[in-house]
Amino acid sequence: MTARGLDELPTIGPAVVTLGAFDGVHLGHRQVVAATAAAARDRDAASVALVFSPHPDEVVRPGTIVQRLLPPEVTLERLEEAGIDHAVEIRFDDALRSLEPEAFLAGLGPALELRAVAMTPTSAFGRNRAGTLERVAEIGATEGFDAVTVEPLIVDGVPVSSSRIRDLLRAGDVGAAAALLGSAPLLRGRVVHGDRRGRELGFPTANMAFDYSAALPALGIYLGRVSVAERGVGPDHPALVSVGVRPTFHDDGRVLVEAYLLDWDGNLYDAAMDVELDDRLREERRFESVEALVAQMRADEAGARRRLGR
Repeated sequence: MTARGLDELPTIGPAVVTLGAFDGVHLGHRQVVAATAAAARDRDAASVALVFSPHPDEVVRPGTIVQRLLPPEVTLERLEEAGIDHAVEIRFDDALRSLEPEAFLAGLGPALELRAVAMTPTSAFGRNRAGTLERVAEIGATEGFDAVTVEPLIVDGVPVSSSRIRDLLRAGDVGAAAALLGSAPLLRGRVVHGDRRGRELGFPTANMAFDYSAALPALGIYLGRVSVAERGVGPDHPALVSVGVRPTFHDDGRVLVEAYLLDWDGNLYDAAMDVELDDRLREERRFESVEALVAQMRADEAGARRRLGR
């Protein structure tokens, strides 16, 4: 379900709305989803998440590229899996961000008949971020809808946020990132042709290309799981995943993501592939010889097999 502007929203009727980028649909987002769904049930209404796309930071600060924890379509899927009745993508642009809060909320009708808006105390929208929780409550008192306060989720004394999770990924701590996401970090891409270097070394890999700016973890070798539904692989087929620049062979700094699937050697070219990251086995490093690299790759595989009991 996609809408490009407020005038293109699907007709839903009575609704409790929450809004934001929801990148990662992490545990903090899920707390907002739960509160939105509960408020909707109490009001005999549908729960609706308005998902801004592109990410607001990319519009507010031109030239910014936000590394996304999930591709857009998965964000919508996971919001609905978490309990939202309708996850609706709306285009975030200068026209939308310049609207006064009253105009933005009025623009949701007639498709949405507002019963409540669910927000955290630090959330805001509209011109100069004037659409705070307090302002929404004032507007709602006049227009006949409620403002629902959702307290932020605090873990280890710090609010759970998408930026916090991105920092954990940059540090290579995929386990801590998964704990805040509520699921393993996901990369979704398409398998493309590489230089066949892995196959020549005895480790054929599936090289990934992305159609979104994916939040990649620190360079290194990871234990992960692969799913390629259209080729019958997985779900959760074990794999070694390399995120790196292959310094033994290249010095151009280009980061590649490639997966070596254990006990599988078929054709995955042009197929959509999901990779979930479970643990970082080691950092990437340059080897003095191809033989030393291959020896380390064999050790990586042996270690992975021991952990997996294969």
